[in-house]
Amino acid sequence: MSVDAAQLWTLNHRLLTVVLDACSAELAELGLETKEFFVLAEVAASPYPAKLATALVIPKASVTVYVRNLVAKGFMRREIDDADLRRHRLVLTDEGEAARDRAFAALATAFDRRLATIPPRDRTELQRILLALLEPGAEG
Repeated sequence: MSVDAAQLWTLNHRLLTVVLDACSAELAELGLETKEFFVLAEVAASPYPAKLATALVIPKASVTVYVRNLVAKGFMRREIDDADLRRHRLVLTDEGEAARDRAFAALATAFDRRLATIPPRDRTELQRILLALLEPGAEG
């Protein structure tokens, strides 16, 4: 049986969508849109707006809007980078860290409900496969 890569991609996308939908109420209670959550989740690893846009694969203009919203909500602040005074670095506030952590917990709970339907050995195999797909050079 041949495995269709497009079908696998579609199934993966559907799974991600279902999980995000399952925790959307919790995100809304935190005052977060889904894409704002992704920005909160990534900002520690990618603290500069351009780097954040690249990491999240979204336009720089969209990052600007999300950052503006998150700053207004008190979840994030812009700081001058001491190493380069021309650049702003993004930093989560305590409220932003708390919102990010609660959102991650909601996401983990929703995803764990799905994972509970497969045996532990398959979870381990899924993790191995996903990590392999993310390895540099995996794109062939």
